[in-house]
Amino acid sequence: MKRTSYQTTNGTGLDRSSFPMKLWEKAKKYGIWNPNDIDFSKDKADWDKFNDRDKDAFLSTLAQFQAGEEAVTLDLLPLIMVIAQEGRLEEEMFLTSFLWEEAKHVDGFNRFLKEVIGISSEGIEDHIPPSYKTIFYEILPEALGILTTDPSPVNMAIASVTYNMIIEGTMAETGYYVLHKILKENNFMPGMLEFTAKLKQDESRHVAYGLYLLSRLVAENGDEVWEAIQMQMNKLLPLVMSSIEEVNEKYDEHPFGVDPAIFMEYAMGQFQKRMARLEKSRNQSLKEVGDLALSEV
Repeated sequence: MKRTSYQTTNGTGLDRSSFPMKLWEKAKKYGIWNPNDIDFSKDKADWDKFNDRDKDAFLSTLAQFQAGEEAVTLDLLPLIMVIAQEGRLEEEMFLTSFLWEEAKHVDGFNRFLKEVIGISSEGIEDHIPPSYKTIFYEILPEALGILTTDPSPVNMAIASVTYNMIIEGTMAETGYYVLHKILKENNFMPGMLEFTAKLKQDESRHVAYGLYLLSRLVAENGDEVWEAIQMQMNKLLPLVMSSIEEVNEKYDEHPFGVDPAIFMEYAMGQFQKRMARLEKSRNQSLKEVGDLALSEV
């Protein structure tokens, strides 16, 4: 596409007070970390002490994180392209950090699997439950991929709900919460504990952007977009809960002594939290939405 001018040279400039630019500033400050700097040596010693059941459960968790992080890295590009084509420079700038961070998460989990568990890819997919695969292998790429041919506001909303509200804001945050709880309470794997803390910090910015994007789409397009958001949220919730049940059902006695109900309760709580925030944002200005989101990042 031929251009006639650029925002940073035609007198418009960057809107540094905008929410995307504020997220960009946080990404520059908190997102510059290297997975290779994390020490996993103690983690290897802890792994060797796990019994077979705990090893199987831990590997199942890692397999889902590894596949999930690769999926969101691969599937984010169509959204970035749409934002760029719309000329939303500040949002695109933040999204470059978003993609960079997802790629680092892929890198970190892969390194952990190789150095601590002693594998890199073979057999890992056997630990991924069917409902999880439906979400990540089918629904996610379809929801983002359609933006390359039909970047309508409704399709953008469906893509963001799938990616930001369900996968990141419900599934990933549930996984990080339970994993962090197990490691912290048992004094296991300080390297993975540090890595998880970095991931949670990155994901909080991603979810905040998703909330902002969905709020903007509703403000600009009204009820049609809001109805699409509600439908996609409610469509995906049963699959989220099924993916948790399919893992829990594998064990008569749950690994690490963790009550399986914790997974379900936290996931449902996150889902309800996301819905409540989206409902509230319908009656707020984009500045109000951004200010509230930034307070949680």
